[in-house]
Formats: sequence, C-alpha cells, structure tokens
Amino acid sequence: MDYASVWKDLEDCQKLGLTKAIGVSNFSSKKLDDLLRIAKIPPAVNQVEMNPLWQQKKLREFCAEKGIHITAYSPLGARGTPWGGDRVMECQVLKEIAQARGKTIAQVCLRWIYEQGVSVVVKSFNKERMKENLEIFDWELSVEDIQKIDQIQQFKGVPALEFISDEGPYKSLVELWDEEIQF
Repeated sequence: MDYASVWKDLEDCQKLGLTKAIGVSNFSSKKLDDLLRIAKIPPAVNQVEMNPLWQQKKLREFCAEKGIHITAYSPLGARGTPWGGDRVMECQVLKEIAQARGKTIAQVCLRWIYEQGVSVVVKSFNKERMKENLEIFDWELSVEDIQKIDQIQQFKGVPALEFISDEGPYKSLVELWDEEIQF
C-alpha cells in the first residue's frame, strides 16, 4: 500500500484548508509508527473497532503517547451486521454490571469507552435507543466494574479476511494487523 503518497495528498488538503484535520482508520501501532516517520502532519485520529471485548490496550497506549485521538466503531459488537456478532451484548460480565447499576449493556459499553477518553460512533435509528445512548454521562463505572471489564477475554469482531490475498500487500492476518490481534 502506498501510504506515503496518499498521506501527502491528505496533508495537502489540510494545508489548502479543505479539511481541519486528517486521520486514519484501522491502523495498528506499527502502521501508525511507519506513517509518523514520513508524515509532516500527524494523524489527528485513528478510527478503530473498540468495545469491552476488543479493548485495544496496546493501540490506546501508543496513540496516547503520540497525541492521536481514537474513535471507536462497533461499540456494541456490530450485532446484526455481516462482520459483527452477539458476543458483546451476550457477555455475562457486562450483563451483571448493567443489572447492578440499573443500566443497559449498551450503556455500560458506551460508558466504558467514554471513560477511556475515546470518542464513539454509534448507529441507531431508534429514538429510544438514541436517547438511552446519551444517558451515560450522569454516572460512572466503579473501580471493581473496570477491573471486571479488564479481565474479559478479548475477541476482535472484524478480522477483515477480504484484505488477505497472495497477490495483495497482506498475505496473512498477522501481516494485516501487525501481530496485534490473536485469532
């Protein structure tokens, strides 16, 4: 992949005032590090899959050190999509925390992401769920809740198998995700 020329063009767009900020999506720590070596303007954001079952701890630490904000997609595990599943919404730990707090599992997930300093992309066309999504700011997860969430087995919902090819730049999932993912 020719990240260098694409990134240069994005930098040109920002210099011309066509955008206020530029960023990337699904970049691992290694890919970000490679990009930062050639970038004159660092990415402002890296949009990645993130939820309590795919916490991206290594990537969050790397981005914090480099001043790159993270935006999370699939905060509820992308239930009902070809790439997602029910694992997040069926997680027993999250169910127990939600029940103890009088919240929904979705609210626990969104609150957890918020408490990580990460912005989140939510998708709902249901007015009640949209309202519920906003009801995460008047309470906090306890230290015990956070410790329980930290212990949840990690599982990436979007492996991106369609990007693996003997003829393409990524011949394996390890190459694509730079060993930051286990299957």
